[in-house]
Amino acid sequence: MERQRSFSFKSTSFFVFAFTISSSLIFLVSLFTWVLRSNPSIHQNTHFQFNKPVFNLSSFSSSSSAESLKLSILKDTHFLKPENESGSVKFSAFNQIQIQRLEDGGSEIEPEEAPAPSMKDIEVGANELTEGDEVTASLKVDEFKAYPSNGKFKEKVMNGCDLTKGKWVYDESYPLYTNGSCPLIDEGFNCDTNGRRDRSYKKWKWQPQDCDFPRFNAAKMLDLIKGKRLVFVGDSINRNQWESMLCMLMGAVKDPKKVYETHGRRITKEKGNYSFKFVDYKCTVEYYVSHFLVHESKARIGQKRRPTLRIDAIDHGSSRWKGADILVFNTAHWWSHYKTKAGINYYQEGNQVHPKLDVSTAFRKALMTWAAWVDRHINPGRTRVFFRNSAPSHFRGGLWNSGGHCAEATRPLNDTSGMEYPEKNGIVEEVILQMKTPVTLLNVTGLSAYRIDGHPSIYGKKPRTQSSNIQDCSHWCLPGVPDTWNEILFFHLQSKQKSKYH
Repeated sequence: MERQRSFSFKSTSFFVFAFTISSSLIFLVSLFTWVLRSNPSIHQNTHFQFNKPVFNLSSFSSSSSAESLKLSILKDTHFLKPENESGSVKFSAFNQIQIQRLEDGGSEIEPEEAPAPSMKDIEVGANELTEGDEVTASLKVDEFKAYPSNGKFKEKVMNGCDLTKGKWVYDESYPLYTNGSCPLIDEGFNCDTNGRRDRSYKKWKWQPQDCDFPRFNAAKMLDLIKGKRLVFVGDSINRNQWESMLCMLMGAVKDPKKVYETHGRRITKEKGNYSFKFVDYKCTVEYYVSHFLVHESKARIGQKRRPTLRIDAIDHGSSRWKGADILVFNTAHWWSHYKTKAGINYYQEGNQVHPKLDVSTAFRKALMTWAAWVDRHINPGRTRVFFRNSAPSHFRGGLWNSGGHCAEATRPLNDTSGMEYPEKNGIVEEVILQMKTPVTLLNVTGLSAYRIDGHPSIYGKKPRTQSSNIQDCSHWCLPGVPDTWNEILFFHLQSKQKSKYH
């Protein structure tokens, strides 16, 4: 009896043991098969990358410990260090923004390949940046002390040249044209003819610190726009730049009679739309006045119809902008509480007139209206779009209507640290970043800030009619500072041409 009990116990134990071993083997085989068939992936939101296999089998032996496994994983994993506490990379620049990917020549990706990022994409997860990537954003950053970066754009330098960092140098070979050689300068910008006797304001050349800035070549510029429409849209500061461009191009025209205004108009402050045809080049250089880029309207407020600004509707003259090959926009200088009646019963959306609206809020809404129009009506495969940011005024001792003056200035400033980067410039940058159409921002604020000597001051009118009580420290004498803005425009157009063909 005793022997039989012992045998029974051992048989039961054997079956339990065998069952356990078999189950374990089946489980391990199943697990191993599942692992092999699986295709593990790293979640796209993780903030590190594996540049090598997670498990480096060659580094393990059968006796590898958990600690050695951990060390091997850490060794083969490359963590991307975030540039801020949130673990994301922020762009920082405010200059000449062009939504593009910079590759071997600074070439652009077409919008359908690389649409401009929305505001929610401005902060890019660190995991999205891999070694060798060029981050889409603007081209350069202005490092003047007076104009700190707003932190939204990553610094990029186009073709190795940052146009915003530099200084003004005296150059006897300037100006690029004279008041006598260009009959197209209107009275308000023709300081020399209006009696200004100090001429050094014409002799300053902008010199970037890290590169040789190419001198404007009128013949090459005319070749670039041959058979095309170059269109400036904006306020009188854009008319300033447009007249400068006309004068610079005239230097390469053999027969001045083959350049004419298509409607027979003479350039004045009263007429707002002009189109000059260069017959030999089959091109036009045009200007359309639009102080706000959105529609100036009227609405009934109480018993009267009063002027309003439709910040939700593009300027009704926008049909003339369509079909242009190069568009240069600007707005900012009319966006003030003085010009917009302090925002009281002035801004309109649909049938609603806002009782009071802050000018910065209205400016942002209007720019978004402009951006939507560009995205809808402009073909980026044909049209190159530029937006020039604000040019500084230099009134001392008051504003234009309260004794502000700059007539005594005959040389550029040595320091601009007392000036702040305009809030509206930051709004422009933010709106451009949301657009699907590539837009190049011409950042002229910093370099123009030094040129207190470049304004008409008391020479905006002929001596017999000028008033000593009002000085113009907003617009610019021609020849003068706007010529440099056009040199920057020429630089960008040439750069795109090079990257396209080389």
